[in-house]
Amino acid sequence: MVILFDQFNLPDDIYKIIFATEQQEVVAKMLIDYMWKNKGEIGKTEMSLFATHLHEGKAILKEEGKSVLDRDAPISYNKRQFYDRILTPMRGMGLIEYDLYKRTYKISDKFNKIMIKIGLLWLRELEAVKKSNP
Repeated sequence: MVILFDQFNLPDDIYKIIFATEQQEVVAKMLIDYMWKNKGEIGKTEMSLFATHLHEGKAILKEEGKSVLDRDAPISYNKRQFYDRILTPMRGMGLIEYDLYKRTYKISDKFNKIMIKIGLLWLRELEAVKKSNP
């Protein structure tokens, strides 16, 4: 996945940087929230149930600061698109990792480590250019 951002207009929300649409941001936040409520790790069955609830429009978006009397908004998202546009990119970037042996998805900090590695690669490139152009 490619992340394009403007260093001068960087949003405060990581989801706004990573995802192209507001709906993708909302679904990704819901997924991370769901995983945190399950101690940061869920099985394949739970992930499938989450995706199915989204697909069937049974997932409920609870907005912060809403009155208790206000209705919660149901949200719908295609199951295949969930896997293609939300889960797979999050796995590829290191936000979520999948354990093949335990068959569980787990929230990960690898994204941060990879971003540091990318920064170090850039510094190494700058040093190489500096040495070749005295």
